Amino acid sequence: MIALIKYRAGNIASVSNALERLGVDFYLAETTEQLDKADGIIFPGVGHAYSAMESLKENGIDAWLKSTKKPVLGICVGMQLLFESSTEGDTKGLGVIPGKLLKFDASKEKVPHMGWNSVRKQADHPLLQQISNDDFLYFVHSYYAPENEYAVATCDYIHPFTAVVSKDNFFGVQFHPEKSGKLGAQILQNFVDYVYSQ
Repeated sequence: MIALIKYRAGNIASVSNALERLGVDFYLAETTEQLDKADGIIFPGVGHAYSAMESLKENGIDAWLKSTKKPVLGICVGMQLLFESSTEGDTKGLGVIPGKLLKFDASKEKVPHMGWNSVRKQADHPLLQQISNDDFLYFVHSYYAPENEYAVATCDYIHPFTAVVSKDNFFGVQFHPEKSGKLGAQILQNFVDYVYSQ
């Protein structure tokens, strides 16, 4: 079964609704013991990176995530916290993916980057099955991961940045699949399919 991490910075309602629409069996997990029972983990996040990281630490979920071999999908701030650090609140992340999150330059465009934007695949990946180059997905974020060797899809706002990242059992999407219509639903289904194919 899929576990959806329930913590103060998680966007639980909309992700839960998206999984229910897909008919995916899932449960909310607030402890490491509950996470131990899962086949795969969805790690949503909204708001401030530092507050989100502090909330994860309360039940030791940060340490659990660093060491798990189960498939993990980070969404928005959940993806950002997979990296080593963020300039948002000088936050130290989980460090499972190398790199540092930076803030968009508000002198060049509106910040946050909000709305529909296209993505471009950099590699074939199970998460991107049936997703085409230049498909549009829904973004809301002020901080971004620069392009890196683990980026499997990128987006361009002010400059190119990582839209989908993958390293070992960790996947991350900067956009909100739960708010991205049929394409977002496909990405969530792709993750679930990957979990049960392992």
